[in-house]
Amino acid sequence: MDPYDVIIRMMITERASEIVERENRLTFIVNRRATKRQIREAIETLYEVRVLKVNTLITPEGEKKAMVKLSPEDNAADLAVKLGLF
Repeated sequence: MDPYDVIIRMMITERASEIVERENRLTFIVNRRATKRQIREAIETLYEVRVLKVNTLITPEGEKKAMVKLSPEDNAADLAVKLGLF
């Protein structure tokens, strides 16, 4: 699956912004058919960061949400600023 087909959008809520700063995690809405491995590869390819862990869940709206923990060398807040989210 193409990395641009995997990632739909980045999710920014008040809780998600707290997690960015506290736990070095980013939250994305992803393609429902994407596996954790595909999500990891897409994020590493598109944003040039190293992913340590991917957790997924299906929201009540039927969307797939992925919470991605970045390596300590990569700062989630810096990436969010670079993407224009903060």
